[in-house]
Amino acid sequence: MSEEDTQAAETSEEETSSVSLDGINQNVVKSIPITLNVEVGKTKLKLKDLMAVAQGTVLELDRSVGELMDIKVNNFVIAKGEVVTVENNKLGIRVLEIVSPMERIREG
Repeated sequence: MSEEDTQAAETSEEETSSVSLDGINQNVVKSIPITLNVEVGKTKLKLKDLMAVAQGTVLELDRSVGELMDIKVNNFVIAKGEVVTVENNKLGIRVLEIVSPMERIREG
């Protein structure tokens, strides 16, 4: 058996083993794109206050400095983390706490 045949057989085995008992192909499920959001904070405003917002306006949020940020998928908090800097002066988030599935259900 050639190296290519061996790789093809291994790939075929991986694809077969990724199908669960209920017939769902896990590779397909894992390839579904999602949007992950990190919520810094929120506030409530009256429309007149929003209309008065101009460059330089500071809006007070419901979070304190150093407080953990909410990491959300489909508007559900799945984890909490802290903002970090990564390469090229970009921002990232370090996951510090995973929200339990039971807490996620209560939020919904």
